Amino acid sequence: MRVGTFVLAAQFPGQGQGEALHRAVRSAEVAEESGLDSVWLAEHHFVPYGVCPSAVTLAALLLGRTRRIRVGTAVSVLPSAHPVSLGEQTALLHLTSGGRFSLGVGRGGPWIDLEVFGTGLDAYEKDFPESLDLLLRWLREPRVAARGDRFTFREVPVVPRPDELIGTRPEGPEVIVACTSPKSVKIAAERGLPMLLGMHCDNEEKAEMVARWRTDALAAGRPPEEVEHAGHVSAGVAQIADHRADASETLLKAMPGWLKQGLDAHVTVDGRRRAMRDPVAYTELLCEMHPVGPPRLAADRIAATAERTGISRFALLTEGSGDLAATEENVRRLGTEVLPLLS
Repeated sequence: MRVGTFVLAAQFPGQGQGEALHRAVRSAEVAEESGLDSVWLAEHHFVPYGVCPSAVTLAALLLGRTRRIRVGTAVSVLPSAHPVSLGEQTALLHLTSGGRFSLGVGRGGPWIDLEVFGTGLDAYEKDFPESLDLLLRWLREPRVAARGDRFTFREVPVVPRPDELIGTRPEGPEVIVACTSPKSVKIAAERGLPMLLGMHCDNEEKAEMVARWRTDALAAGRPPEEVEHAGHVSAGVAQIADHRADASETLLKAMPGWLKQGLDAHVTVDGRRRAMRDPVAYTELLCEMHPVGPPRLAADRIAATAERTGISRFALLTEGSGDLAATEENVRRLGTEVLPLLS
């Protein structure tokens, strides 16, 4: 079982942005100290839901501050970036970290980011497959040209070449795809890319998406061994306390205010209406689904997800208290008290 943290750099009400980023960095450092497998970094623009605007930049900092732990993006928003630029950054982090970097990508949402960065709504609604394929080619081929609807350029050499790292994956850095719909599952499956499944999904939903991915991957001709050993990642929430009620109370005191403030700040690029979750009900749902409670309960819930879905990699949000000291303690307990129960 490979258990890691999911870092949003969430700005809770009354906090500054620097405070949120400092907590994000410290939680990652403590994750390595506590024996966890990985740190997964979210990326958001212009909202307090998460104040890290560049997951690859924060990943570079954390890779430099750590020696063992894997650092990944969850996710880099591909419609807001040029796939070649993101590919160059990925190759750089892969090579300089000794292969400890994982690139997670996703479509993001129809947010005002698309207007600010000039990529437009098509980048979100229809161009994701083209962007993803160009990114993958950049990470796997020595020279790349583009003749697509969105990207057209003459052949250029790939510098630096990610496959020049000796003793690691021959196909270069790991790439995963955030999946929230059958369409995104199919996109990932056809390319043999593992999925990142969100913390809003329960075990049944995740099991269904894994089964769909397997069917789509085999139908696309992916090798059965690759399909069998796909390294999907399950996102969730972890809050460790001696009593279940105390863990839930910690999250219910802090998360609804952050969720309301953060989600309300999202602005669509075209004025479309958005359906909003009730922050309290959503927090209660997360407490019921995920490892929130004593170490034994937390371990049992992680194990139950793994058994039902076949997923053995986890990215767990540990900053739900909004407090630096409490987050550090939560990460330590996850690594030193929960992880040994999963061995």
